Amino acid sequence: MATGGLGRKVALRFVAGEDIDHAIEAIRAINEDGASASVDYLGENVTDLEQAKAAAGVYLATLDRITTEGLSAGISAKLTQLGLDIDGSHAFDLIDGIVARAADIRTSVTLDMEDHRYTERTVETAVRLGGSHPSAVGVAIQACLHRTPADLERLIEAGVQVRLCKGAYLEPGEIAYRRRSEVDAAFARLANRLIISQSYTMIASHDERLIDHVLKQVARTKRAPGTYEFQMLFGVRRELQRKLIAQGYRLRVYVPFGSEWYPYLTRRIAERPANVRFFLESLARG
Repeated sequence: MATGGLGRKVALRFVAGEDIDHAIEAIRAINEDGASASVDYLGENVTDLEQAKAAAGVYLATLDRITTEGLSAGISAKLTQLGLDIDGSHAFDLIDGIVARAADIRTSVTLDMEDHRYTERTVETAVRLGGSHPSAVGVAIQACLHRTPADLERLIEAGVQVRLCKGAYLEPGEIAYRRRSEVDAAFARLANRLIISQSYTMIASHDERLIDHVLKQVARTKRAPGTYEFQMLFGVRRELQRKLIAQGYRLRVYVPFGSEWYPYLTRRIAERPANVRFFLESLARG
């Protein structure tokens, strides 16, 4: 994949653009379609604190635009983008400021989950933030990891919002499920637990079989509308997104933006080569 030609065509389908204006334009269109958004300023593993401060500034500016324009959107952020590799205390201060601002405008911040080296620190940070800013913080958990059921119990107890996904990273077999059937089974078990919990539940999947499973569990347990939502990536399975909205379900679209679109896409492909097929199929489906 190159930065021109097909590479840029793919990027423009799955990334909103390179600046806040592009992100806001995408959010506005998503809201008009009946969904909300979770906005991700692309970047991770920064190498100095000035980069971390700059990323935090972009998130705060994005939140300001969200509230002044009356949009339905929150923020998704990676802790390594805020300097976790350099200074954990400084990274916490930055994310705490972002979450506090989100709480002020009655929206929320979800901590994106990175690879297994950061799992414990990300869960710990979410629990800590949840104590200071209830209802304003969430975290992604990955069904593929063996440790996730225990992490989920910690997050439920802390009242943190939970985004359940399969997991984008190709992790070592000793700590993660590798077969699709195993990951799907783990996802279904975790979804069952979430649905009977008090935590706000975010089901992040484009897999119709798993979505149908969740809907059956929602009906069986009589889970109240407004206490859960489905999440999908910008530009992916748009026909399924429209279907869920038409059926009255709450949907949030994950909207990445920024100049780091090329590393974002190539990293996802490098982590899991099957993503090439996923991206190309999504391009074909429309």
